[in-house]
Amino acid sequence: MAANVSTAYLESLPSVPDWLNKGDNAWQLIAATLVALQGMPGLVILYGSIVKKKWAVNSAFMALYAFAAVLLLWVLVCYKMAFGEELLPFWGRGGFALGQGYLLSQGALPATPHFRKDGTEETAMTEPYYPMATLVYFQFTFAGVTLMLLAGAVLGRMNIRAWMAFVPLWLIFSYTVGAFSLWGGRFLYHWGVIDFSGGYVVHLSSGVAGFTAAYWVGPRMKCDKEKFPPNNVLLVLAGAGLLWTGWSGFNGGAPYAANIDASIAVLNTNICAATSLLMWTSLDVFYFGKPSVVGAIQGMITGLVCITPGAGVVQAWGAIVMGILVDDTLGVFHTHAVAGILGGTLTGLLAEPHLCDMVLLVKGSRGVVYGGTGGIQLLKQLVAALFVIGWNLVSTSIILLLIRLVIPLRMSDDELLIGDDAAHGEEAYALWGDGERYDESKHAGY
Repeated sequence: MAANVSTAYLESLPSVPDWLNKGDNAWQLIAATLVALQGMPGLVILYGSIVKKKWAVNSAFMALYAFAAVLLLWVLVCYKMAFGEELLPFWGRGGFALGQGYLLSQGALPATPHFRKDGTEETAMTEPYYPMATLVYFQFTFAGVTLMLLAGAVLGRMNIRAWMAFVPLWLIFSYTVGAFSLWGGRFLYHWGVIDFSGGYVVHLSSGVAGFTAAYWVGPRMKCDKEKFPPNNVLLVLAGAGLLWTGWSGFNGGAPYAANIDASIAVLNTNICAATSLLMWTSLDVFYFGKPSVVGAIQGMITGLVCITPGAGVVQAWGAIVMGILVDDTLGVFHTHAVAGILGGTLTGLLAEPHLCDMVLLVKGSRGVVYGGTGGIQLLKQLVAALFVIGWNLVSTSIILLLIRLVIPLRMSDDELLIGDDAAHGEEAYALWGDGERYDESKHAGY
């Protein structure tokens, strides 16, 4: 006789407390895993393949290091800075997220209860039906991917030791501020700014910080700027494929539940990515007479970035519009900052009232095309973008200028000329004899 399916959801202490919803917990863990796959191995493969051969190891390692370093610091102090109790209107009170009692308790964001002007509660504290351990890991994957995206702006020239110092400092003094302000329950969150899944917290911040870091680190060598071909286009496609697939968890996990809005977010995410990819490919054919694989990948990524701020609050036709309007060139600033601002602005235009009420704490929110308070919502989106831009410009500059006092930000010219072998003593491909080091007179033709 078949077991009663409903018994799978009955309380079974201590591993299944009465507040645990196994469906929500399963989906959130899957969503977190999908986001993690975007970074490791997705961005590791993408970065290691889209650069020149001599930078394959260094580029992949910069992304890999960021993923590991962020996780450790996240559970030691940064999770609570981004999603804990208030210390400042834009910053949480840091602390450990390691104890068994804390991690096994029901997930909760203590700064999220929202009150009306008369002091009555409009929206209760966010308490998903799964343990803190799930919430901590899910949010780590976003933080890890953000630092990995930022790395793309300084590949092939930043001193690896300076990068290793930069990652923890930027996580503490920049990422946690944006996350707490927009997601963790503080001033932009309670003002009603819409950042459904990281258009501002992840993409705008990494784009602006990457642009700023590239300025302070300095340019690539002239020969690298003039010719910088991918070393393996097929592996670029593999990394991009993991990025696209993983984005379903990126946006689909944002509602913190396996609800109908998660379904809308996943569908909109894929619609916008496909539309943007096809739009970019069409433009390549129109302007250059042939489609470009790298161009198609670029269009895909910018579409994914653009839909992120509003994935769960715009209708499917809005996702198509957002995909059509995305146009970009290769670069972290353009791909993430420009597309992130565009996505946030279009969310202020296209946010559908019913979908907004399903996921937002400020009820009655809507985009401009739906009338009413839509104009105010658009203003909120623009002000929030300016805050994220300003904070990242200042914090990233200060961090890098301090690091520069003890560690050179840029590799030496000799290291830049040689690449991986100079930076790591390793190379991506064994194209000559075992134990043989690079010799320009013999190997320059490879």
